[in-house]
Formats: sequence, C-alpha cells, structure tokens
Amino acid sequence: MSDAAELRGLRPLQSGQGHEFASWRTGALRIAVGLGLILVVAQATYVVQARPQDLITGAHGMADILWRASPPDFGQFQHELWPAIETLDIAIFGTLWGVILALPLAIFAARNTSPSRSLYYLARGLIALCRAVPDLVWALLFVTAVGLGPFPGALAISVHSVGMLGRLFSEVIEDMDKGPVEALITTGATRLQVFSHAIVPIVLPSLLGITLYRLDENIRGSLVLGFVGAGGIGFELLTAMNLFQYQTVSLLLVITFVLVTITERLSAALRAKLA
Repeated sequence: MSDAAELRGLRPLQSGQGHEFASWRTGALRIAVGLGLILVVAQATYVVQARPQDLITGAHGMADILWRASPPDFGQFQHELWPAIETLDIAIFGTLWGVILALPLAIFAARNTSPSRSLYYLARGLIALCRAVPDLVWALLFVTAVGLGPFPGALAISVHSVGMLGRLFSEVIEDMDKGPVEALITTGATRLQVFSHAIVPIVLPSLLGITLYRLDENIRGSLVLGFVGAGGIGFELLTAMNLFQYQTVSLLLVITFVLVTITERLSAALRAKLA
C-alpha cells in the first residue's frame, strides 16, 4: 500500500479522535463549572449562616405580630397622608435634579460627544462615585450636614440618581445612530446645532423612558431613607415599629403598597407610549 493510501486511511481515525477529545473537553468544562457554582453557593450559605429551621421555630412570633397588626388603624390615615405625599415629592425632586445634573455629565462621559479625554475620564469618575455610594449612605451624610427631614433624603436621591442616570444616559448616547450627526457635521453645523438638532431628537425617547423607570425606583428608595431620619413614610414606619404600634405599621404598609402600585402602573403606561 502506498504512503498516500495509508494517510487517507488514518485521516478518518484522526478526525474521530479529535471529535472525541473536543467532546471530552466540553464535558470536563461543564463539570468544572457546575462544581464551581456548587462551591460558591455552599460558601455563601455558610457565610450568611443560613438556618431554615429558624423560620419554622420563629413562625409563631411572626404570626403574633401579624395578629396584633390587624386590622390596620385607618383612623390614622389622614395623619399619615402627609408623609406619603412627602415620600412621593422626595422621589420627584431627586429624580428631577438627578436628570438635570446627569445629562451634561453623560455628554462628557460618552466617547462620541466628549470634547476631550480628560473631561471624559473626569465625568466617568464622578458618575462612578455617585453610583458606588448607596443612597442610604448619602442620606446619612446629608442628615449630618443639613439635619433631619425630607431635604437630606431628596439630596441623597439626587446624587445617587446622577450616578445611575449618568451611566445609562452615556450608554444611550454612545449607541445612537450616528448618521444624522455626521450629516449635520458635513454641512458645517456647530457643536450646539448638532446637539440640538441631531443628538437630542435621537436619544430623547430613550432618556425619557429611563427617567420614568428611575422615578419608579426612587419612590421605593425614598421609603427606606426615612429609616435614617430623611422623612417620608419610612420615618413614620420606624417610629411606629419602635413604639410597637403594629396597627399603624400595617396602615403604613398598605399606603406604601398603594403608592408603589399606582406609580408603577403610571410609569409603565408612559413608557409604553414612548416606546
């Protein structure tokens, strides 16, 4: 048999061996990934000291609190209406100023609109700082600076929104269709004209949708900020819990549920119209 014939006979064998090796490698990789995930879940369970049996033994205490919290004390509804409005206004104020401050930062933080590399990295750094620090920590800082009340909560929501909105806005600007922008540039339009006549019309629907979604998130966030003295329903909820006024607590939870549900529906409806 010639050498060429021997090589032709070996090729199918070598091809089959290569396929078997690739299959074996894929299977080994899947097993390794599965074992890695199991180890991650196991260590997380150990670190958080998960004890499912405590839920069973503590069910009686939770049932007792629910029993004492019913029915909700609707006689306090008028008194608790103002904190609910306060919570909503904290979110509105924080979102509004978050948008106002985030938009110019997003322009500087987008590669295709930033006028210089130094401004690009500076804007990215400010956005990262605002986003990295939780709104609860910002609220603690502002409570220390300006005192108790809704104003530090609104400031905390504003600063944290700058980080979240700035990142999302910059990504939208970077991913926009560059055709209209390039067409205006070729006609000799100024940077301001390009921004107002090309960039804004392209990204505006996306920016409005993101803003509405952020408003929805800020309403939930403003509820928690009251726990550190930043006003709203959260502060009333903490006070009622400390005074063991569980029927008032249940009323505040009902108000919170209604407020969040209504804002979610309105936000979803507006986003659907913008889509």
